[in-house]
Amino acid sequence: MNDTFEDRLLAELRTEIAAREVRAHAPRRRSVRTRVLAGAAIAAAAAAVAVPLVIGQQTPAYALTKNPDGSINLKINEFRDPDQVERDLAKMGVHADITYLPLGKRCADGRAPFVAGDRTSFTKKELESKDPAVQAHIRRVSEKLASSKAIRPKNGITIDPEFIKPGQIVLIQVNENPVEPDPGHPGVAWQFSGRLTEGPVKPCRVVDDPTAFEVGNATPPPGS
Repeated sequence: MNDTFEDRLLAELRTEIAAREVRAHAPRRRSVRTRVLAGAAIAAAAAAVAVPLVIGQQTPAYALTKNPDGSINLKINEFRDPDQVERDLAKMGVHADITYLPLGKRCADGRAPFVAGDRTSFTKKELESKDPAVQAHIRRVSEKLASSKAIRPKNGITIDPEFIKPGQIVLIQVNENPVEPDPGHPGVAWQFSGRLTEGPVKPCRVVDDPTAFEVGNATPPPGS
């Protein structure tokens, strides 16, 4: 399988639409009021990408680089010390919540609210459309979302404080493949998803993510 960044985005959106359909037909309790934000999952998917990278036993575990334009590159060498990554980012003015998990696991939905800049109004018909023009439109819109501007799959993970409003938190989940890819076993070494939230952020409740291994030998976007 050779999914692109945009393909994963569309897949996530279709999954969210299907989940909303199930919720819409589920019995409702009178005491509970539920509001669904159209296209909310697009934010999480907008910054999600699978990166075919060989992780070496290097020191330090990660590197943070401040670029001339104010953006910050996070490059991970070993999947440890996420708390220290958070502390170092805080020193650079970015409030972050970093979670490392094995590939095939993820934090359960509903961990943190979405920011207003990530809301969209795509219809189910649009998200399921195979029309290249419709898919291109969805990709163009997704690139303009708040989370897509603030967190990008470039030079590792690029965080741009210019697009992070006061009080917003950078929520990043990184998944490591326990089996190192090689020519005989192609695949991805790690994946990440990222979005903005204004909190509060609940502790990560780990659940299975069987779709993670469908990425196969995904190719990252240019510059990743």
